[in-house]
Amino acid sequence: MGYRALMVKLISLLKRKPGTTHEEFLAYWRNTHGPLIAGSSAARYVSRYEQHPAAWPAPGSSFPEPEYDGVTIQWFESTEAFFAHMGESDFGDMIADTKKFLDTSNIVWTLTDDPTIVLGK
Repeated sequence: MGYRALMVKLISLLKRKPGTTHEEFLAYWRNTHGPLIAGSSAARYVSRYEQHPAAWPAPGSSFPEPEYDGVTIQWFESTEAFFAHMGESDFGDMIADTKKFLDTSNIVWTLTDDPTIVLGK
């Protein structure tokens, strides 16, 4: 078995800003916030950035709306790379931008190491 580099992931559960719809949240997240992150100097430390929108129930469904509007997963080569990206000059701009579309008081996040694969490839 070959050597595999450690990959650190920042996983964040996101709620939309009060007074906005799920659709407004998605449009801003995809079309404004995502490109802001991709074009930042901090992006050089990010190996991968994923946006996972919550699966919404069909209109008229008896299922409740999800508690969170989406999940973001950012991949880093190491914890050092994660902390270095936070030290970039434009990192504050990205944090300020989150206040435009997120309920920042309800962001839930964790920084994780490589997973233990229990089932699958």
